[in-house]
Amino acid sequence: MKMIAVVGPTACGKTARGVDLARAFGGEIVSADSRQVYTGMDVGTGKDLADYGTDVPYHLIDVAPAGYKYNLYEYLRDARAAIADIEARRRLPIIVGGSGLYVESLLKGIVMPEVPEDKALRMSLAGKSLAELTEILAGMKRLHNNTDVDTAQRAIRAIEIETYYQAHPEESEAAHTPKPLDATIIGVEIDRDSRRAAISRRLRRRFEQENMLDEVQALLRSGIAADDLIYYGLEYKYLTLHLTGQIDRRQMEQELETAIHQFAKRQMTWFRGMERRGFNIHWLPYDMPRAEFVETVKDLAS
Repeated sequence: MKMIAVVGPTACGKTARGVDLARAFGGEIVSADSRQVYTGMDVGTGKDLADYGTDVPYHLIDVAPAGYKYNLYEYLRDARAAIADIEARRRLPIIVGGSGLYVESLLKGIVMPEVPEDKALRMSLAGKSLAELTEILAGMKRLHNNTDVDTAQRAIRAIEIETYYQAHPEESEAAHTPKPLDATIIGVEIDRDSRRAAISRRLRRRFEQENMLDEVQALLRSGIAADDLIYYGLEYKYLTLHLTGQIDRRQMEQELETAIHQFAKRQMTWFRGMERRGFNIHWLPYDMPRAEFVETVKDLAS
């Protein structure tokens, strides 16, 4: 059976579907979520660890401390290692997540070299505005998305990497000549109204039953800087703004819900873009009965 990837927007039920497949096919989950890598960030990232039970192993969850800025290079390195380990034990890797950049880069087989820090270059870039850094990076490579330039720190790192590639063409060639993974991609399809309703229900549950506000308060009390939590976006951004007195509770809840709806829309835009870029995603209804879902995936992946 081919490796399986389960993708889709937030609140569509990806985790539960991935777990069903893992139990049916002797698989292990490889998370493709850019925030579930952080320890202590459980409710806001929707880890749903109870779904895994005691019988479904998972990887790339809780692998970095909260406050750290885990990056694409680290994810690809760690995900490839996890997949190799799973396959060596004759188990089935099942990639599950909604972070489009992580999913697509992993499936493409992109390999990024470990680029060392260039202190002289960093000093020469220090003090430049984000717009100036973006212009420099755009002169070195085509910018396919905003991930490399969402902060000055990331933009400097991206320039550092491109500078390293120019000096090491053999590593650049390896990085830009990927070997795609042979995977069956399953998309969990949910219509807009059902998706919005699911997001709203889940958000209420996180506030009322899962103590999401307490989680963010505990992170702040542990010494993690407010700006670091705001950097993670969505739940951590808006709850931190509220807890530090910058917005009131009502504004926080309203703006957060709107931001999550917008995020889900962007996720779908990314996955539709993947299809245009040549990925074959088999979309299955979010409310398909469990047994039927498993059998359908079995036929597709065989």
